[in-house]
Amino acid sequence: MKILRNVCRIIVGMVFIFSGFVKGVDPLGFVYRMEDYFYAFGITWAVPFCLYLTIFLCALEFVIGVSLLFNLWIRGTAWILLPMLTFFTFLTFFDAVYNLVPDCGCFGDAIKITNLQTFLKNLVLMALVMPIFGSQKKFKGLLSRTSEIIVLIFVFLCFTGMQIYSYRHLPLIDFMDWKVGNQVNRTDLKPVKFYVIYKNKKTGEEKEFIPPNYPWNDSVWMKQWVYQGQRVEDPNKDKAMILRVENEKGADITSSIVDNPDFQFILVAYELYITNKEAFHKILPFYKKAIADGYSFVCLTNSLNDEIRKFKLDNGIAFDFYSADDVVLKTMVRSNPGLILIRHGVVLAKWHYNDFPSYEDVVKKFGKP
Repeated sequence: MKILRNVCRIIVGMVFIFSGFVKGVDPLGFVYRMEDYFYAFGITWAVPFCLYLTIFLCALEFVIGVSLLFNLWIRGTAWILLPMLTFFTFLTFFDAVYNLVPDCGCFGDAIKITNLQTFLKNLVLMALVMPIFGSQKKFKGLLSRTSEIIVLIFVFLCFTGMQIYSYRHLPLIDFMDWKVGNQVNRTDLKPVKFYVIYKNKKTGEEKEFIPPNYPWNDSVWMKQWVYQGQRVEDPNKDKAMILRVENEKGADITSSIVDNPDFQFILVAYELYITNKEAFHKILPFYKKAIADGYSFVCLTNSLNDEIRKFKLDNGIAFDFYSADDVVLKTMVRSNPGLILIRHGVVLAKWHYNDFPSYEDVVKKFGKP
């Protein structure tokens, strides 16, 4: 039994440390997930508190993992762990059945698993937690209880500080497709295949063909088979959502931006009504110098055209605004607004609005194309 409860302690501890870290290193990403849950359950009044809840829950999860892994204050941790895991097990059960939120984000954006897999994962964790909870008094730590609590409080504060830093700047580890160094244009997409399905009138056998590679000109064959339907095979369906940029008239201009062989500066502001307006004024000198050197500088937003026009007029903004899906914009940079530099579809750099660089520093670092 001693071996069993220690194995359970170590496994659960490692899972909680990993889960807390990958969410805590990108707190804004988990804020978006929490907002989805509050909207799904109609608890809209709690949305303004998502950031504070995220920072607290991720730090608590990480500290629970540290407590279990290093055998610190197991008795107190067990009474926090069991109710917490029970609540999230019931939550993920409803999510698995009703699919209220497509992505629960239990491992942040580091590992994507389905709602059913999340629920099954929590069931396994519950099975591992029961021996820990049932034998909590038998765990003997190396430190005194007071020392253990002090260590855990210190870990909680340090992890909270790391989360605040990641929120006020950019995640220390970027798990997004738009991380620095990644290719973000569509050169790696594979062609979508369309199959037509025919069924034999006598035997009921079905056959699939890729048009026009089927015996449409064989009159004898066509009399024996009847068109049944079609099937689409998209090899890109497991890829992350692809950016689509539209101008004011709804035309797709994505390639002109992501395939630009020169410097392409992209200011991302997924919603203008909650963006940091001071950051827009701060970036104006940068924009003027980039345009003077012949480089493209655009802003991508999910706001409506009327909102865009009003925002430009109220704030004296001259650069071009284009539309894109807000969910995709949130995955591009964890800042509203945030600045991205790409060239030939490769992300060269990203900046939070608190860290906007000078134009001269960017040119000095990356050189002119």
